Amino acid sequence: MIDGNNFPGRRGLISRRTFLQLSAGAGLLAALGPTALRAAPDTLNVREIPASGQRIPVIGLGTARTFNVDPDNAAAMRPLEQVLQNFYDGGGRLVDSSPMYGRAETVVGRLAERLDIADDLFMATKVWTSGREAGVEEMATSRERMGGGHLDLIQVHNLVDLQTQLDTLKAWRDEGRVRYIGVTHYTVSGHDRLTQIVEREPIDFVQFNYNILTRDAEKRLLPAAADNGVATLINEPFERGSLFGRVKGESLPEWTKELGIESWAQLFLKFIVSHPAVTCAIPATSDPEHATDNIGAAHGPLPDADQRERMASLVSSL
Repeated sequence: MIDGNNFPGRRGLISRRTFLQLSAGAGLLAALGPTALRAAPDTLNVREIPASGQRIPVIGLGTARTFNVDPDNAAAMRPLEQVLQNFYDGGGRLVDSSPMYGRAETVVGRLAERLDIADDLFMATKVWTSGREAGVEEMATSRERMGGGHLDLIQVHNLVDLQTQLDTLKAWRDEGRVRYIGVTHYTVSGHDRLTQIVEREPIDFVQFNYNILTRDAEKRLLPAAADNGVATLINEPFERGSLFGRVKGESLPEWTKELGIESWAQLFLKFIVSHPAVTCAIPATSDPEHATDNIGAAHGPLPDADQRERMASLVSSL
């Protein structure tokens, strides 16, 4: 987690280290961290955060339901450590959590420290409470749980006490206590309200559900984010796993090979991140092999508009 006063963009100064990296032509390394070369950055798809121009890989890591384990239980932590390692080695950087996810923030913080990658990760979490003081306390606790450094992104989770928490977050952003701020929801019923917020509030990120079968966000929310310079994080990319049930026993068509797609998970993810208004999708997993598979979707060619519709028609027909 980079110091909030040193990130490139409209709210802070660029660090000396970042300046030197950019000056040397290593813009992608500056965005991803000093060890990003192991992830073959020439094949890694990244998107800009409109508020700053910072680039992040198009696949992140969600932690809902999967990282809520006892952080003192070595057996429970071991596979999650490998999940985070595989994600990182594949080029992944953005990790999204929340106080709502039980002990997930603490698990992320401890594993990132253990793997010595905390400074390279883009740490995102949320505030999920009512009242100004309660919000301030919760966000301070989240910061400590996730490692104690500056958080990159804090979002108002499911729009709880929206205006109160947004007012605090705006002040924190101005003070350099957080780099970016945003809002989240996880159902289609929340899209209209999210669209209104994107159009009227100076936020940096909006997080919502979108996938190959649930495409409601394409109508207004994704265009609004693009028009207003708001980055997008995509949750529920697999529709809580139901998409895998739909394709169970089905083989991938030969034409998917031209897109470097090696699994149904990669097809679902490449469909999402190929939308020009999508910044990053955040699938969650507790399986190290799935983590490797998911981050693989950040690499190689992305489908064009015609290929996207062919993918959607394929899944719809099954």
